[in-house]
Amino acid sequence: MASFMAGVTELLALDDFFWRAFWGGMGIVMVTGPLGCFVVWKRMSYLGDTMSHSALLGIALGFLLGINLTLGVLMVALSIALLLFLLQRREELASDAILGTLSHAALALGVLVISMMTWVQVDLMSYLFGDLLAVAVDDLCSIYAGGGLVLMVLLWFWRPLLAITVDEELAEAEGVAVIPLQLLFMVLVAVVIALAMKMIGMLLVTALLIIPATAARHFSRTPEQMALGAVLVGWVSVSGGLNLSMLWNVPTGPAIVTTAVVIFFLSLFASLRRS
Repeated sequence: MASFMAGVTELLALDDFFWRAFWGGMGIVMVTGPLGCFVVWKRMSYLGDTMSHSALLGIALGFLLGINLTLGVLMVALSIALLLFLLQRREELASDAILGTLSHAALALGVLVISMMTWVQVDLMSYLFGDLLAVAVDDLCSIYAGGGLVLMVLLWFWRPLLAITVDEELAEAEGVAVIPLQLLFMVLVAVVIALAMKMIGMLLVTALLIIPATAARHFSRTPEQMALGAVLVGWVSVSGGLNLSMLWNVPTGPAIVTTAVVIFFLSLFASLRRS
């Protein structure tokens, strides 16, 4: 009993920044879990990389135009999503080639714009790998407001999105609006990238979309179970990564992703043992 009370006292003594980081991470994975399932099912992991690389260009334009950086990232990510959607309508262009071109183009333009703004001091490391411990109350409000909206839209269109994921032609024959749903999916990914960029970093946010969903796939029988499992894996990853960051004084974003990778291999090992 005494040890339990000592543990509770130590937990309550943690600084506010730890709890802000904790709840911020929990809010993000509630959205990246279900959305990441569609990324895995569609085999579009490179889509997340393209969107996240465009975040650097959004940051550069945010500094250049003097606007909110999250808004700048969202504007660029939505533009990339729309451009990607239009280019994928061209049958002569391969999807992986389009994604690779847009990804590296956005990243290169972002670096060029930032290097030309000599009057601005930009800490690229915090944007590349995130700084979850620097999350403020305003960031939490943005995460839960924007994330809640994304989650509601995703739940509303869950069945149609599943239909086009399984078979686009069959879904279209049954009256599902395939093209608007594809565009909607890209927009949702863009919004999540913008929300998670500050916390996890633009190079790691794709990992939070893919790894928890992939780990959950090993012990799920239905799409809904996989979505809930991805959220649970994300929660454990955030909690474990934060504690590792505090214990070993390492960057929070990479610690969270590393925890998620460990869970993935444990789930893979358990799946192989079971089979």
